[in-house]
Amino acid sequence: MKDTYESPLASRYASREMLYIFSPDKKFTTWRRLWIALARAEMELGLPITQGQIDELEREKDNIDYDLAAQKEKELRHDVMAHIHAYGALCPNAMPIIHLGATSCYVGDNTDIILMGEGLELIRDKLVRVLASLGRFADRYKALPTLGYTHYQAAQMVTVGKRATLWMNDLLLDLEEVEYRLDHLKLLGCKGTTGTQASFLELFAGDQEKVLELDRKIAAEMGFDQVQPVSGQTYTRKVDSAILATLSGIAQSAHKFATDLRLLCHMKEVEEPFEKNQVGSSAMPYKRNPMRSERICALARYVIADAQNPAMTTSLQWFERTLDDSANKRIAVSEAFLAVDAILNLYENVASNLVVHEKVIEKHIMEELPFMATENILMDAVKRGGDRQALHERIRTHSLAAGSQVKDEGKPNDLLERIAADPAFGLSREEILRHLDPADYIGCCPQQVERFLSQCIQPVLEKYPQALAGHGAEIKV
Repeated sequence: MKDTYESPLASRYASREMLYIFSPDKKFTTWRRLWIALARAEMELGLPITQGQIDELEREKDNIDYDLAAQKEKELRHDVMAHIHAYGALCPNAMPIIHLGATSCYVGDNTDIILMGEGLELIRDKLVRVLASLGRFADRYKALPTLGYTHYQAAQMVTVGKRATLWMNDLLLDLEEVEYRLDHLKLLGCKGTTGTQASFLELFAGDQEKVLELDRKIAAEMGFDQVQPVSGQTYTRKVDSAILATLSGIAQSAHKFATDLRLLCHMKEVEEPFEKNQVGSSAMPYKRNPMRSERICALARYVIADAQNPAMTTSLQWFERTLDDSANKRIAVSEAFLAVDAILNLYENVASNLVVHEKVIEKHIMEELPFMATENILMDAVKRGGDRQALHERIRTHSLAAGSQVKDEGKPNDLLERIAADPAFGLSREEILRHLDPADYIGCCPQQVERFLSQCIQPVLEKYPQALAGHGAEIKV
């Protein structure tokens, strides 16, 4: 029996890939890669560091004695120094040059940038997979009429596929945001205790070009072509705020989709997948609750709220740095990534397995179509010599009467029968019923879907083939 708390994001929701990115092992091995990059660059720029010391660091970079690190941190009350000692115990020859000239943020902040970059790449690929799943759905149902809703009241018709493009367009904007963040992600580099690089200037005997080259060499080894141009001890916390704002945007889009789907489930028009042995309610065996969509909404609200954490942290950093960001940042950033990862796993799973009940959709259309058809009927009657204003008033009167019959008496909508029986229109019942083809009321929906898929979505799918080659969404529970 488990007797200590563990985050549900780890145990129930997030994928193994995202959990590894924010794992201690990934964090501390990245610290060691940064120490190696620093030592190698310093050696290449003329400091008395040997290739043998670099080789020793390379050999032991993945061998972490976590017990020794924990013992040292308890003793020193400093996590970076604790891991320097743990690394140095394995690399006695290199111990004197580990972390040379650096401050704790050299490993801490640069690692955070690297991990957030890898997290954004994973999220980008999952966004692409969701777009691919929704794209298949939109194409299949691009011409299937369904009631459109404004104010959650029946409005003009759309198609099931066209509605899906609205969800997709939101995600496309999110994908563009993720791409922007990745394109503009800069390593901190090695800036020193207050961002002046004074310690490195001292090491290189006042040679500022070598100080700049040190930054460039480390960035290149870690896969970056840019470093922060200026900083205090840390990179500006606006980076965290901007990235979590992007994650919040994904959460907002997913919440919108899942809310729409929950409403559609209630109407029995479109449903999320429901497994053979799935239980909808412990008390009501007939229930088919949209639990995946509800979970998307729940996690999305968490991310939207969590995005306020780095925003407040950014505004409250004093001068070159304070440490009130650290504990908050450890939780807020990683948990936002884990939650969005879980959201997209659910989103892909649902989008790939949506169930459309076409007969229910048709039934709901036919309940409202008589009202929608009145404009076409009016034009038809006017073309036969009717008075537009007089007929408009008669349709208004008949519509109120038919609406009352539907709402107050629970009877079928008989608007068309009332119009057919009114000699002022001069139309037979058969002539009126010709206006009841739902396909006549969907406007450009099929063509809009086709253009959107070919012009907006297909280029994305072609740009990221590796995303589509990845495995499907992992749903733990």
